[in-house]
Amino acid sequence: MRLIVMICAGLMMAAPTMAQDRETIGQGRIFTNDFFGDNDDRWRSGSYAYSIVRGPEWTAAPHTAPGAIIEYRLRSEIIAPSALNGAAQNDRAYVGAISAGVHTHFARGATNISAGLDLVATGPQTGILNLQYGFHDLISAPNPSEFVENNHVANGVYPTALVEVSYRLPTGEAATLRPFVEAQYGVEDFVRVGADVLIGATLQNDLWLRDSPSGQLYTGVETGRAGTGFVLGADYAAVGHSEYFPASFGTVAQEERFRARAGVHWRFGDMSSYFYGLTYLSEEYEGQDGGNFSVL
Repeated sequence: MRLIVMICAGLMMAAPTMAQDRETIGQGRIFTNDFFGDNDDRWRSGSYAYSIVRGPEWTAAPHTAPGAIIEYRLRSEIIAPSALNGAAQNDRAYVGAISAGVHTHFARGATNISAGLDLVATGPQTGILNLQYGFHDLISAPNPSEFVENNHVANGVYPTALVEVSYRLPTGEAATLRPFVEAQYGVEDFVRVGADVLIGATLQNDLWLRDSPSGQLYTGVETGRAGTGFVLGADYAAVGHSEYFPASFGTVAQEERFRARAGVHWRFGDMSSYFYGLTYLSEEYEGQDGGNFSVL
């Protein structure tokens, strides 16, 4: 895993030399919430990611030079116990996390590579718990109990390196299979393998970014072509150390995770597009009594 950190750091150091050739070529955002998926507010409860992509003029494929295309990524996430107003002994600790990072996207033939570094902050310092209090007061939803608040994952800042390698396999004029391998080292350590299928002519020439908790693909750069497209995907991860499961709380993390997802993209032209998707997340700790459904 330390090799991943070294690779990402090298790519980020090379990026400033190409800054003069970049312009903003796209933006991407994705919001997830499990309440609309399974009518519960628990586990991978909600997240929001926002990306700004800068680089040379988009030509329907990533640049071949690492550092030519740069994505600036901001993300926030809430991970909650099964009941906000009182967690059981075999449940998980509350996590409020925010992160900021820089990633580069480039290609080698049909192989697409994404690599980057994020600083992930956890704990009460993020203010996520206070934001949830305010939002739940607004909609008259249960607020976290004193037990949950007292067992918030502690303050910390974790440099986190992430690399993904995917391969484009066209299966027709309007469909592409994208098998991928992903590895992360930092706030959570894992190696993941999976695949996505992009169906629809409107989805074939975009720059795709991956949402961290759900695995859903969202666009960083769109071609602007109007139409409707569908995305299907699944992956398996072997998980190592995770700061989201502190030893002091006592919950034992699962060493394997599985995700399955589906979604639909509607495109109406430049700067006008919508996405709706559903993701299933398998159990993440021993004693979890079911998986998570999240809507995007």
